[in-house]
Amino acid sequence: MTTFAASPATTGVVPVREPGKPVVVHTPAGADLDTAVAWLEEHRAAVQAELHRSGAVLLRGLPVRDAAAFARARDALIQRRAGYKEKATPRTDFGEGVFSSTDLPAVQPIRLHNENSYTLDFPGVLLFGCVTAPEEGGATTTGDMREALRLLPPELVARFERTGWLLVRNYSELAGLPWQKTFATEDRAVAEAYCDENTVGHEWTDDDSLVTRQRRSAVVTHPVTGERTWFNHFAFWNSRTLDPDVREVLVDTYGEDGLPFNTYLGDGSRLTDDEVDTINAVYDRVTVRETWQEGDLMLVDNILCAHGREAFRGDRKILVAMGEPVALADCSPATRPSTTPFGA
Repeated sequence: MTTFAASPATTGVVPVREPGKPVVVHTPAGADLDTAVAWLEEHRAAVQAELHRSGAVLLRGLPVRDAAAFARARDALIQRRAGYKEKATPRTDFGEGVFSSTDLPAVQPIRLHNENSYTLDFPGVLLFGCVTAPEEGGATTTGDMREALRLLPPELVARFERTGWLLVRNYSELAGLPWQKTFATEDRAVAEAYCDENTVGHEWTDDDSLVTRQRRSAVVTHPVTGERTWFNHFAFWNSRTLDPDVREVLVDTYGEDGLPFNTYLGDGSRLTDDEVDTINAVYDRVTVRETWQEGDLMLVDNILCAHGREAFRGDRKILVAMGEPVALADCSPATRPSTTPFGA
């Protein structure tokens, strides 16, 4: 089913729409934190309705200056917290479910992706908050994955719908994250049990490293709006998407099959370079951005909308919280999760 926003005149939520930018909603100017939190609580339903319509909503003019204030705003907007599973990038944990958005280097842009698209349950909503705005760049980019699905070549979508996509991870202290950090344990048996319970194929190598394989649906249906959406990390982690110099070093060091992350069509085959480039070109086409201002919050519907990050200069502190967990099974996945390639 599709939800519809109430009239802005009656809700106090007036979306501002500009080409190339996410929807912006201005909150009451000059409010203190208590007043701002009360406003968020009062208008949560209207903001949620706009989120289902637009996929992302930036709330501007809030007095959110630190992690504690951000957590209060989070609790006004998000009813249930969601965990961060199968970690893939370094983050700082500020407690109470508040993290840094990423601790990757400032020079490294992050392409659009849907958070935890490879897990069996994932955050339905992400909340980002700007505590320190960067001097240049550093926007948290977003892109509508309903539109991405419409723009992708139908024959390519049909192949993904039939087989899904396959993620292969090689865990290492030298590249990516070690399995101990990804699974938050030093115990191999605990990591194995998680994999067994979450349809993740796993294999230990001679040097106590871990290789995992998981096949997931590339297309899902939003459980509230009923809209189909492109929901995966296929292009994000495909070796073709890597910077050419980085790819050359990694392949020379680890081999094509030993990369920290790589993706395949669900039957285990590789797409051509041109096909991967086509997917990335669609991501570029749907990308929108808005320069962060201190106090900004941005809600992102993680199923309708992907997110990324620009490279930046200067100090940048963007917080993130995850909430409203959703089970993959409730999203009518086009293919069932598996530990093996399609047809194997």
